[in-house]
Amino acid sequence: MFYEIRRYQTSPGRRDEWVRYMEDVVIPFQASAGMEVIASFVDADDPDGYVWIRRFADEEHFAEATAAVYESGRWKDEISPVVGELLIREKSVITRVVPTPASGLS
Repeated sequence: MFYEIRRYQTSPGRRDEWVRYMEDVVIPFQASAGMEVIASFVDADDPDGYVWIRRFADEEHFAEATAAVYESGRWKDEISPVVGELLIREKSVITRVVPTPASGLS
């Protein structure tokens, strides 16, 4: 099992709009495609910062879920263009982490 910690920077002043879009569209769509979204956060110290966490059982689950999301027509035609308007994509930081035995998430 592993997790992705995904840190995004929204376009200035658009974080609230981003959070609504994530909660109303992106997260439900990704969940319907097999993604397991564990948490969603706003950065308390950065008014444009956003963090979310996804969990994958293994590499096969990761490959299947990411293909189901990012290769879909809905993602390419509808969701990705909005994401591009709301985020500064080049500032995204995605970190893959594996929980230690004492973490409580293993």
